[in-house]
Amino acid sequence: MTFPQSISTVFRKYAEFNGVATRPEFWWWILFTTLVNAALSTLSVWNVSAHGSYPIGPNLTGLWAIAVLVPTLAVTVRRLRSTGRSWANLFWLLLPVAGLIVLVVLCAQPDRVSSPAYPSPSTPL
Repeated sequence: MTFPQSISTVFRKYAEFNGVATRPEFWWWILFTTLVNAALSTLSVWNVSAHGSYPIGPNLTGLWAIAVLVPTLAVTVRRLRSTGRSWANLFWLLLPVAGLIVLVVLCAQPDRVSSPAYPSPSTPL
């Protein structure tokens, strides 16, 4: 799966928590959101108002984070399902640093090829 295909797939399945996601789909999406977030946070456009001036980059970064929250959760749940794990593994994120590391390791695992409970990505649910 290429970078543009992955982005369009995740946006097409915006709030779809059923099914599975391949490794390229998940990791291209994470790269895309990270790059957009970095670009928005470095944006140095200043909004000048009667109360002073302030950068709008942080505001755009916050709006972007809200906009991609649901698709990121959805693709993460689908990725966990394709590795044979439950969506409840998202609760690892409640641990500040270690939880993110655990979730990255879980999402980096190869797909489960044959399991009746978790079909492979080529098998529709």
